[in-house]
Amino acid sequence: MSEKHLIVLDLDGTLLKDDKTISPRTKSVLQTLKNNGHEVMIATGRPFRSSEPYYHEIGMTTPIVNFNGAFVHHPLSKSWGMHHSPLDIKVAKDIVEALDEYRYFNIIAEVKDDVYVHYHDEKLINVFKMGNPNITTGDLRRFLQDSPTSMLIHTDEEDVKQIRKHLSDVHAEVIDHRRWADPWHVIEIVRNGLSKAVGIDKVAKDLGIPKQRIIAFGDEDNDLEMIDYAGTGVAMGNGIEQLKSVANHITLSNEEDGIAIFLEEKFNIKSA
Repeated sequence: MSEKHLIVLDLDGTLLKDDKTISPRTKSVLQTLKNNGHEVMIATGRPFRSSEPYYHEIGMTTPIVNFNGAFVHHPLSKSWGMHHSPLDIKVAKDIVEALDEYRYFNIIAEVKDDVYVHYHDEKLINVFKMGNPNITTGDLRRFLQDSPTSMLIHTDEEDVKQIRKHLSDVHAEVIDHRRWADPWHVIEIVRNGLSKAVGIDKVAKDLGIPKQRIIAFGDEDNDLEMIDYAGTGVAMGNGIEQLKSVANHITLSNEEDGIAIFLEEKFNIKSA
């Protein structure tokens, strides 16, 4: 076989088609690569509970990066260790307090797989239900007891800029924030200095795979650091322009088997 590679996959818009399934062709290529001794892993903004089904569907045996690097662990090995880097709870509560001055629909805080929702909202709660988390509704200043892994502010498109400016002005030293892709006008907050790349670096070192043998696929701005970090950074055809400009390669979209086609060519695999 060719030297062992680490193949890193973002989920939404990348490994997953728009209907949130993995195409048979992509699944088959990933399984072939695993059988040939390569490592395949997930790096996502999602919590573990809503990425776990895909982890098992591919039959992965690697650690996983969740919450864009704020939570890294090995689902099959407790002894691998758990790297959890939450936001300071005081900072989280300061942010909730300051948001009283702005317009927003809701704030969600996640502590690993527990979800705290500031205002009750059935539609939003359904988005977070996958994996049956404990959901607590009520003022986060009162109900949030632990430092959150990540926070989400759901707002109107025209308010995103102002809120992000406040976050940068007041909390730049301690948090990083980015916005989700349309149609969600959501600002996501994690502790500063975290990214998927930080998590992948831990995993690659543990597996003894050098950066030049890491191939990473992504489509959004939370993939920028990872695409930049990997020896081979691949942007999906449906990815944002900024990501395409830092990627080493651009493949077809998540609806067109972009991952499978790139890997078949790179590793000379005949598609089934």
